[in-house]
Amino acid sequence: MNLVLQGPTLSLDDVDAVADGARPSTIRKIGEKAFRLEGAAPHDSVAKICEARRVDYAWVEPGRRFADLKLLAMDMDSTLITIECIDELGALAGKGAEVAAITEAAMRGEIADYKESLRRRVALLAGIDASVLEKVYREKLRLAPGAEALLGACRGHGVETLLVSGGFTFFTERLRVRLGIDHTISNTLEAKDGRLTGRLVGEIVDADAKAAKFAAVAKALKAAKDATVAIGDGAHDLKMMALAGVSVAFHAKPLVRAQASCALTYCGLDGVLNLFERP
Repeated sequence: MNLVLQGPTLSLDDVDAVADGARPSTIRKIGEKAFRLEGAAPHDSVAKICEARRVDYAWVEPGRRFADLKLLAMDMDSTLITIECIDELGALAGKGAEVAAITEAAMRGEIADYKESLRRRVALLAGIDASVLEKVYREKLRLAPGAEALLGACRGHGVETLLVSGGFTFFTERLRVRLGIDHTISNTLEAKDGRLTGRLVGEIVDADAKAAKFAAVAKALKAAKDATVAIGDGAHDLKMMALAGVSVAFHAKPLVRAQASCALTYCGLDGVLNLFERP
């Protein structure tokens, strides 16, 4: 197997420390702060050293190329972007603590019924001016580090992109246009007379809906499992991630890190590129 090491503070000393146990046949520099240890052997010391030194690591099959991918999917809140949009909306409505508490419990998987948890949070937004959506987009929403580089690579290699979100269409549609994303699925907030009603329009996008959309797009593209990637941070991304050839837990909860193919805890989204071989 190949072992990819990367991180903003990665040093040659870190690489050597890991290599002592993994015994690779070749150590290849693949980025400014990224190395691929080719022909490495699994060793208990790898995880311990990387955790202690704040290094991201991933075991990767040799020959897996980014150019061979057909679909890359990712969650929106706390993955493609750095915020949870509903938390920001809740703060502007004066209900920040209540909304954030429900969000955190849902992300940890402590609230089994995601639909109910979302309805409860959205209900707290009733009566606020719909202009707060634009305010959050303009003033609070920021892309995760490396997002534009990853999406640019997708466009350059003809990899179609899917943005899945239990969040809101107001934000996914703006990001779709801004970033050239091919497909999206999200929830729609109801508004009347310029104010949010505290209700949603149509079916709620939950874990099952995310997975179904991923499967439908992959089928339309005739993409084999190995030609797909899914990136997420919360428990409600796991069903989608289980369908992908490579699943990436991005700055994720422990439950997600434990079930994903690999985790990026210190790197940006462009760290996904180093998991694959490139010309």
